[in-house]
Amino acid sequence: MGLRINDTAPDFTADSTAGEIKFHDWIGEGYAILFSHPKDFTPVCTTEFGAVAQLAPEFEKRNTKVMGVSVDSVEEHVKWKSDIEQVAGAPANFPIIDDTSLAVSKAYDMLPADAYLPDGRTPADSATVRTVFIIGPDKKVRLTMSYPMSVGRNFAEIIRALDAVQATDGKPFATPANWVPGQDVIVALSVSTEEAKEKFGEVDVKLPYLRTVKAQG
Repeated sequence: MGLRINDTAPDFTADSTAGEIKFHDWIGEGYAILFSHPKDFTPVCTTEFGAVAQLAPEFEKRNTKVMGVSVDSVEEHVKWKSDIEQVAGAPANFPIIDDTSLAVSKAYDMLPADAYLPDGRTPADSATVRTVFIIGPDKKVRLTMSYPMSVGRNFAEIIRALDAVQATDGKPFATPANWVPGQDVIVALSVSTEEAKEKFGEVDVKLPYLRTVKAQG
C-alpha cells in the first residue's frame, strides 16, 4: 500500500549533491518538499528542476526545504546541474539524492504499476517517478501528487498547495477550491458559528455547512 496522508514519511540516509543526508534530521523543525523524477538529462525534468531553482526564495520564505530524488548517481546529478542552471538562469542549490538502488522510490511507492527496472534502465522504466510529497515538521505526509511522464509539474500550484497546507495545519480551517493566500478560509464543521464569531470575527454563512472567515495571520 502506498503512503497516505498523515503517514510518517519514511526516513532514509542517502548520498546527495550536498553530501550524506539523514532525511528526518535534514527536515528539522520546518516543512519539506520531496520531489522525484525519472532520470537525469531528460527534457521535462530539466525544466522542472529549473523551476524549483527559480523558486528557491519562495520556499525559503515558507520555512520549507526542497529535495530532489533521482534514480541516477550523485556524479550524474553534478554534471546535470549545469544544464539546469543554463535553462533556468538560477543554480540548483537544493540537494538531489542518489537513488540508484531505488530504495527511496520503493519506500515512497513512486514506481509505475508495471515497473520493470533492468540494468541500463531508461526513463520509461521509472515513468511515474514524478511525484511530490509535502511533509510537515512532525515528519508526517501532508499532501501527495503524482504525474505521468508527459506532464510537467506546475510548481506554482505546488507553492499554492504548500500555502494552503500551512494555513490549515493544526487549525480548524479548510481552503476552498482555487484558494490563494489572502482569501477567506472555511470554518471546520467541528466549530459552531457562534464559536467562530468569538474566535475569528465576522462569519459569512453561505450555507449551514459552508461558512467562511478572514484568513488568520
